Amino acid sequence: NKAIKAELRTLLDREDAFSIPFTELPMTRVDAPDGMFRLFTWNLPRSDGHHDFEGFLLSRTGRGRTLHELRDMTARIPTPEVPVLGPERWYGALYYEVVPVKKGGQTYYTLLGWKGHSKAETRKVIEVLSFKGGSPRFGAPLFGKGKLKPMRRVFGYAFNATMTLRYDPALEAIIMDHLSPLRPDLKDQWAFYGPDMTHDGYFWHKGEWWFGPEIDLRAPQDIKPGKGGR
Repeated sequence: NKAIKAELRTLLDREDAFSIPFTELPMTRVDAPDGMFRLFTWNLPRSDGHHDFEGFLLSRTGRGRTLHELRDMTARIPTPEVPVLGPERWYGALYYEVVPVKKGGQTYYTLLGWKGHSKAETRKVIEVLSFKGGSPRFGAPLFGKGKLKPMRRVFGYAFNATMTLRYDPALEAIIMDHLSPLRPDLKDQWAFYGPDMTHDGYFWHKGEWWFGPEIDLRAPQDIKPGKGGR
């Protein structure tokens, strides 16, 4: 891991770092469609089942470009949906998709990620990356309603299950499997959750990600932003 970080840092410090294809790197990479950043993430699986995450964020600034090393502080973030985080305090994940959205003239980059959590539980994450004065921030109050909105969404499920979490450009929505507990008495114990053959979605509507439960992917023409609540 130390060798990978040292070699990757050397590459990302080059003047042509934004144009290097990086197609053969054995890690996940997402590039902002507008060229604002390149984000590299990888994981270290541990013998006890949890994963450590590493990453670099190369971003453009008014003065050129900046390279940030991401430091996984998952163990010190007991309520992951609450805080706004920075590169030095990051809720680590492997990001595989980026969806830019705009609100009030600012671009927010919605990131979809995978997160190995333990021997019993896996997680997926909807994260939001934005920049203020050239500094990156992870998390934004773009979900749900009320004064105390989540800064990101985290979904836990059984380690031997699979959860779909993807952006559908035709529907302009983040589509995901609805997760349910194996039994009613296991409610809120994420390690016993799994897909129940129904789907939910998040729709970008009026400057927020509006939640739509129980959407029917067999009738995409009936799926509309804001339908089914927020």
